Amino acid sequence: MSEPLRSLISRWREDPAGTYRSWFLWEERLKNFRSIRRGLATVVEEMEEGTFGNVYKGSSLETVVGSVSEQRQIFKGADHAFLWKPKLRIPDIYESPENQRAFGRFLSACACCGDGEELVAAIRALDERKIKGLGPAAANLLYFLHPTLMPPFNTAIVNGYNALTGAKVKLGKWEEYLAMREGILRLNAAHRELLSNDLGAVGGLLFDIGSGRYAPPPREDDAEARADWEADLARVRTEAGSARKAREAAEAEDLTHTQVQGWLRDLGVALGYEVWVAANDRSRRCGAGLLGDGCLTELPPAVATAPGGEAVRLIDVIWLEKGRAEVAAAFEVEHTTSIYSGIVRLLDLALGAPGSATRGLFLVAPDRREEDVRQQLARPAFRRVADLDVRYLPYGELERHREAMGRFGQGLKAVEAVARRLQP
Repeated sequence: MSEPLRSLISRWREDPAGTYRSWFLWEERLKNFRSIRRGLATVVEEMEEGTFGNVYKGSSLETVVGSVSEQRQIFKGADHAFLWKPKLRIPDIYESPENQRAFGRFLSACACCGDGEELVAAIRALDERKIKGLGPAAANLLYFLHPTLMPPFNTAIVNGYNALTGAKVKLGKWEEYLAMREGILRLNAAHRELLSNDLGAVGGLLFDIGSGRYAPPPREDDAEARADWEADLARVRTEAGSARKAREAAEAEDLTHTQVQGWLRDLGVALGYEVWVAANDRSRRCGAGLLGDGCLTELPPAVATAPGGEAVRLIDVIWLEKGRAEVAAAFEVEHTTSIYSGIVRLLDLALGAPGSATRGLFLVAPDRREEDVRQQLARPAFRRVADLDVRYLPYGELERHREAMGRFGQGLKAVEAVARRLQP
């Protein structure tokens, strides 16, 4: 089917009314990307702070999804998935504050993801919550966050994919979307020179096939294509099961991400610092209260408005000198999550904050993850880390010494004494 498909793609690219010319090459498309991303940041902030409310109409989410729906014909109706359906009580992010916060954390995590594996992990974590009515239609939001990693999703795109490949993708299930994503990535890679790194192009092609504008090329290998689809779906299900077991094992450990953030919060207060806890974690339960209790509710303007300020807001714990907009230390706690994103946030702080905060940058992780930390820091992209003196603080050292450091320590000396230098 390769040559007939190449011919189809070539004709589609020249069609003035096809999605390639009418949407993908549309001058306003990239501008809309930026506004949608900014809008999603507002949605996340409101959900984290509990100010989002329980009504879709008039909400920041409606504004964002409305912007998506206005992206020409390919995204028409994108808001249907988020409209409140009272008889079905879906999607259940309006009546359940817990589900709403989970969705906000999902969007926040996806915005900070560095690769496809992290995005898939975030999707699986959301899927395991079984939030009614919150299915792969949300992938349209992910597309605008990561257009080279996540393809858009709607009925016409699914129909086009099934018609082109012989697959049997069903609407409404994340595992089906993830399996389709695998096939779309292969399809895009095979014809990249006619499509784009941006998966909107191949999504538009599938949309035009699925909506009937173009007929798919005749298939001679239905059985083979169907076998590929079934293999993709089986692999996605197997990987999901393995990921769930790994996550459950990690969650069963005595130490949790939130506990360690609580330790760092309390230690910072004991050492005389003002403390900032990540904006998306402040409302988490910690001990008898919330993780954000007793902490700053706003970063100093000089830090918040510096380059990379949006990412800095998500650093797990920051210690600031009292009464000054000066960062003394920053900690990224990498319990089970990707170390990559944490390093990027620390770099955003170090290279963008006032005074170039190059001292007191710590990656805090389980003792067993030291090698993971070192491997990530060996990446060419992190060659500046050596100059910034980022250190590795193992859970074990923090747990054993935190009380003594709080009682007898002064400044960062005690913390630096138990942390380990990292040489990429």
